[in-house]
Amino acid sequence: MDTANKKTGSKLIPILVFAAVIIIVALYGFFFLNQEDNIIQGEADVTEVRISSKVPGRIAEYKVEEGSYVKKGDTLAILSIPDIDAKLAQASAAEQGAAAQNQKAIKGARVEQIQGAFEMWQKAKVGTEIMQKSFTRVQNLFDKGVVTAQKRDEAEAQYNAAVATEKAAKSQYNMAMNGAEREDKEAAMALLDRAKGAVAEVSSYISESYLISPIDGKVTEKFPNEGELVGSGAPIMNVAKLDDKWGSFNIREDRLKNYKDIGKTFKAYVPALDQDVEMTVYYVKDLGSYAAWKATKTTGQYDRKTFEVKARFKDKSIDVLPGMSLIIKE
Repeated sequence: MDTANKKTGSKLIPILVFAAVIIIVALYGFFFLNQEDNIIQGEADVTEVRISSKVPGRIAEYKVEEGSYVKKGDTLAILSIPDIDAKLAQASAAEQGAAAQNQKAIKGARVEQIQGAFEMWQKAKVGTEIMQKSFTRVQNLFDKGVVTAQKRDEAEAQYNAAVATEKAAKSQYNMAMNGAEREDKEAAMALLDRAKGAVAEVSSYISESYLISPIDGKVTEKFPNEGELVGSGAPIMNVAKLDDKWGSFNIREDRLKNYKDIGKTFKAYVPALDQDVEMTVYYVKDLGSYAAWKATKTTGQYDRKTFEVKARFKDKSIDVLPGMSLIIKE
């Protein structure tokens, strides 16, 4: 009997040990594996400015390399745009021609033209005087009945024609003296302004051949190589604005209450620096239906949507690089 009890007890020990292991695993899973994740992970980033040109051209020379620190106004690259040089020559020639026409309109007729008009007027005056004397003689003879009315009318017509010729010659002389009309001068000035505008436009395109940094920052990436063609508006390089660093977090709405207010301050841990940093929320936005979501229950009463939260570092001098992980421990 004792032997049977001993055999039964020896069989129960493995069973009890196995049951205890199952209970311990179940308790561990209940208390630890079924708990909500208390860590929110984000990523550091920095505002970048994309450098491009308004006109197509070929990369003639890079003045900086990736990783170079630049100041606002520094030349980053030079483009070769031979077509623009040809257009500038055309526009400059058109401007010179318009300027000459405008100067001619302002100055008026040449001295030789004025002198010639004056001589023609004097000639016409002499002709008028002669025709007036002839008409007077014929009129006297007509009054005495010596000549016919036909002769008298012919003499009068010749005299009137001479008077008209003198007036026309005097008008030509006055026009030469006065120069161009006001409307002609305004038209010449408008043509000159148009030509100047064309030169200014082409000059602005030439200035685009020098790519200038609009900010203080760091060159993070270059796209084309020297000698390659780039199109209008095509990106050539990126410059990071190092004093505008921020972090981005994707947070489910059930954990959003501590981060939804603009201006809210919280702490995040930067593993790469082994340092805690303070950050201030400045942007909160729903990521939309395409973002990750999670049902609250298996039966699904409602879906927990994800929001993007962006926050800036309170200390702008902190040495955080784009791509570094940011950890929020709740």
